Amino acid sequence: MKSTSKPDRHRFILYSLFFIFFLCALATINGIRFDSLLSFGRCALSNIPSQSSAPSSNNFLAVNSSTSSDDIRILIGVLTLPDQYQRRHFLRLIYGTQSPVGAQIDVKFVFCNLTKEDQKVLVALEIMRYDDIIILDCKENMNKGKTYTYFSSLPEMLNDTDRPYPPYHYVMKTDDDTYFRLDNLVGSLKPLPREDLYYGYVIPCPSMDPFVHYMSGMGYMISWDIVEWIRDSEVPKNHLEGPEDKVFGDWIREGHRAKNRYNAKWSMYNFPEPHTQCTHELWPNTTAVHLLKNQEKWIQTLKYFNVTSNLKPSKLYHIP
Repeated sequence: MKSTSKPDRHRFILYSLFFIFFLCALATINGIRFDSLLSFGRCALSNIPSQSSAPSSNNFLAVNSSTSSDDIRILIGVLTLPDQYQRRHFLRLIYGTQSPVGAQIDVKFVFCNLTKEDQKVLVALEIMRYDDIIILDCKENMNKGKTYTYFSSLPEMLNDTDRPYPPYHYVMKTDDDTYFRLDNLVGSLKPLPREDLYYGYVIPCPSMDPFVHYMSGMGYMISWDIVEWIRDSEVPKNHLEGPEDKVFGDWIREGHRAKNRYNAKWSMYNFPEPHTQCTHELWPNTTAVHLLKNQEKWIQTLKYFNVTSNLKPSKLYHIP
């Protein structure tokens, strides 16, 4: 067998080196292109909003979390009791499926100190999951200062947050048997002042003058400056006991507050049955319905307003 000549070996080595150089050059070029492609992809994907990320538990009941600086900021405090677990879960459905435009609305459930071992576990789990509970430092009550504790505690609770000032333009106290339609609520607030405001359903029922008596406890709202006044003034501190909505009206009158008042009657009213001077037939321009004391009344109200009209069709369920 003949040995390979030196020129052939030199050519083979030269071709091999050239081939290796070519492979290295090709890999370098492709690497640059691949890096560029990755950079381009990251840039493009960064501009696409995520559709699959789960909502943060911290804003589960922030009814509209995409806000602008012009949006109205509203805190709705639903005064309830620690043991009302099912009612809270139901109201999370009621408010969590509404998406009002032009507002950020936070719904919080408000009650006094926990007194049972099961409450300490179950309420703690609710807070971990939903972060929508305020526990006041008080003994549970209806007409012995709970409303005062609620409003007067808010500035201290919210003063170390990263919210703008004021943290909310309006703060509401409402009951857990009241249904608010948030789009209508926001629409009624847009033309109103954001200072020295007192909003609600005027009592007594036949009255249409918000400067005569007070707003019903079904749900009344005040601007943030009045919240701070409640914290600082001696007027509320010296008059805590009595029907909470009437007592609140007394504070406003004695303190010469709320030069801006808005009577939301008859967009707010009690459920039609049993009929009284405070009731009204269900109608489209409703902001709130009160005295929904049982599931039958809730269902009748929700059906009237067709709250499931936006249910998307799916192969996973069939609801006739």
